[in-house]
Amino acid sequence: MANTVGVFWLRKKAVSSILIFCAWNVVSGQIRYSIPEELKHGSYVGEIAKDLGLFFDQLSTRKFRIVSQVPSQVFNINLQNGVLFVNKRIDRELICGKSLTCVLPLELEIENPVEHYRADVEILDVNDNSPSFLNPEFRLEIAESVTPGTRFILKAALDPDIGTNSIQTYTFPPHEHFDLDVQTLGKWKIPELVVKQPLDREAHAMHRLTLTAVDGALPPRSGTSLIIIAVSDINDNAPIFQKPLDSVSLKEDVPPGTLVMEVNATDLDDGSNGDIAFSLGSYNEEKILETFSINPKSGQIRVKRKLDFEETSMYEIHVEAKDMGVQSLSAYCIVRVYVEDVNDNVPEVILKSASNTVSEDTPVGTPIALVSVADRDSNRNGFTDCQISPDVPFELKRSLKNSYKLVVSDGLDRELAPEYTLIVICKDGGMPPLSTNRTMNLKISDVNDNAPKFLQSLQTIYVTENNTPGNSIGSVTAFDPDAEGNSQVSYRIIEGSVQGNPVSTYVSINSYNGIIYAQRSFDYEKLKSFNVRVQARDAGLPLYDGNITVSVIILDQNDNPPVISSGFRNHNKTTVPRNAYPGFLVTRVIASDADSGQNARISYKLLHATDPNLFTISHGSGEIRNIRRFKEEDATIQRLVIMVKDHGHPALSVTSSITITILEQTEQLRTEIGDLHGDLQGASDLAFYIIISLGIVTFILLVVIIVLIIVVCPKEKQAPCPASCYLANCCCSNELDSKIRTSNSHANLQIVPNSKVIGNVLDIRGNRSLSDTYRHNVRSAPEAGKFEVIYFSPVSPATSSSLRRDI
Repeated sequence: MANTVGVFWLRKKAVSSILIFCAWNVVSGQIRYSIPEELKHGSYVGEIAKDLGLFFDQLSTRKFRIVSQVPSQVFNINLQNGVLFVNKRIDRELICGKSLTCVLPLELEIENPVEHYRADVEILDVNDNSPSFLNPEFRLEIAESVTPGTRFILKAALDPDIGTNSIQTYTFPPHEHFDLDVQTLGKWKIPELVVKQPLDREAHAMHRLTLTAVDGALPPRSGTSLIIIAVSDINDNAPIFQKPLDSVSLKEDVPPGTLVMEVNATDLDDGSNGDIAFSLGSYNEEKILETFSINPKSGQIRVKRKLDFEETSMYEIHVEAKDMGVQSLSAYCIVRVYVEDVNDNVPEVILKSASNTVSEDTPVGTPIALVSVADRDSNRNGFTDCQISPDVPFELKRSLKNSYKLVVSDGLDRELAPEYTLIVICKDGGMPPLSTNRTMNLKISDVNDNAPKFLQSLQTIYVTENNTPGNSIGSVTAFDPDAEGNSQVSYRIIEGSVQGNPVSTYVSINSYNGIIYAQRSFDYEKLKSFNVRVQARDAGLPLYDGNITVSVIILDQNDNPPVISSGFRNHNKTTVPRNAYPGFLVTRVIASDADSGQNARISYKLLHATDPNLFTISHGSGEIRNIRRFKEEDATIQRLVIMVKDHGHPALSVTSSITITILEQTEQLRTEIGDLHGDLQGASDLAFYIIISLGIVTFILLVVIIVLIIVVCPKEKQAPCPASCYLANCCCSNELDSKIRTSNSHANLQIVPNSKVIGNVLDIRGNRSLSDTYRHNVRSAPEAGKFEVIYFSPVSPATSSSLRRDI
């Protein structure tokens, strides 16, 4: 018999092992395994990598791992073979209590790309607990007048295991007066002592029975309690509940003290034997006693502490009704309290991201983080929905029931937005809904997608001629909006030519800071300007560059002194008739300067003369004239020293001496004068056209002066002047003496009184490029009704000395 039982037990264990270690797929792509409790560390659970379709060689590199499990660290994964194994001892009773099913959820995660999986492990009960009684002894008093068939409820044993591993029956040795009957009340086995023969207290006042509670496992486990039966005279009616099984529903947010229900029981006995006291029976678990209380007299059951649907959704309360007789009788009923869920739990949100940095060239649709959300509430209260803050280039996409992927929804640009603050808002479906916010700071990393840029396409650099080779003459700067190495700019000169020579022989550039250096000394008289193409290139991949044209303008220096080219006859010798009138043109000094601007503007000065009061030289034209008529006592030979000076800084000059002979004979004078005019005729031809142009300009200016005089004089209430007086010293001389400047012109017009000459002198002084001064001597002869205007032109090799016009 023993061998038969052993073989049967071994076969049953083998079949159970095969069923325990099988796994199957469930909805939503989840994996479910079943294992028994109390497995040792390292015990096999299932080939989870294979079941999920993952390759073993990628498990380590892609960081396949368990990210959450309750309780923690119960399971682990072997990354070499993808096997899920037990990491520490599992006590099903400690984890799930008396629940019929015990399932541990696992959340698994793998990277590159990020994927999220769900697996459930069901913990199957094994018979690792023996039935036990709260008290090793139980005392029962029975009246000797009890009739056969009377039943007495015995105290039940407790077994933390479930199903067949829990208590299945009770036994005690055969007895001549008592039998044992086991009743089923809900999920409980209730042992009842049945009197089968009348009792005789005088024959046997005390009976001892050993009650054994046996579970249904193979091999079975058991526990015992000693029942001491005292035979006495007691009442013979036990209380009776109107409803042996009753139920009620309560919301989990009811306050402590709330009435659950009122139980009713009756007893047919009279007096104290009919008085009933209610209590919570010994079959109740400890949390029942902590949660509920009962009024011994009224039977009202009330809530002692706050209920929690997520902790326990149903309570089964055992209520005992006992009469007050000497030999009290009791009865039991069960009250089931169903707890209704209310929306009292906010969603729990977990953000999982491998990095808080995303490259700005990340393609649209790329997942960058996982969002897991859970709500302990049930039904609609536990339904969650997540949204992301608006106006960001990201969106949430649901992957599993309570999981989302955070993906890129639009193109990223670090230069426009280098950082984003993402707010994930998860709401449940309760009324009113509860929500949870989670914030994630996401930085955008740079890629080289911008070329260096110059502020302008053309830049001008000015450098003075005769510069020192190797010195800086200017710089260029390019900006790159990228970051770090992608924004590091280097400069180079694009090959080109200047006057047939490579541009690199003229200038060079510092590749780091864009400073341009001269490679040679420049000469304004040979080269006035040239262009250089500069390229700026960043250090990113791929390379980007930008160009700019640099115009190098060479500025003139006063490095050339004036040169006297002509103007003297017979080797710096000339003649003048003794009867020449004052202002007679004796000769003219002609000089030039290779520089430009003010550096080329020259002036003439008489440094030394035999008779300083006899001759004068025009400061601007170089014309030498006599100041007065010659006298007999004047020396025939006059020597002059002329200095020609430019207007540069510092000024350069040159000197020359002239010998002037005063002639007595008229014929010889005419010959000399004719020769002089012949010499000047060639120089006057080219200047004639310039003088014509200046005459037109002068005429226009005179007309403007006349108009201004006409307009101004009436305002001062003066008598009008005759036309012949406009150019003389008459009524309008005050207006003519003032300086009249025309707007937006390069010339200043000024009429200056001349005390030595009858009439006025009209000076036209040039500005900017017209740097020469033109003087117009206006002489009047009132008695003849004529005006003589003498034009003195600026100094040039081809211009004539003077031109007279009679008006």
